Amino acid sequence: MAKKSGLTRVAVRIGTAVGKADKTAHKFAKAGALAKSELDDIAKQVEALKKQLAKTTKKLRLALR
Repeated sequence: MAKKSGLTRVAVRIGTAVGKADKTAHKFAKAGALAKSELDDIAKQVEALKKQLAKTTKKLRLALR
């Protein structure tokens, strides 16, 4: 069996490093997308609570007249 050249070994190490970096980048991108969707959900809940508070405030003002 032929001995692998130094260039082949270096190429394999570079390919491995690139693969690991790509895997890590994908993990961060996925986590970022998940965090963004959670923030959007929280923003929707805050808007709903603002509307509810405005309605309640209006009803309370009318009741206190």
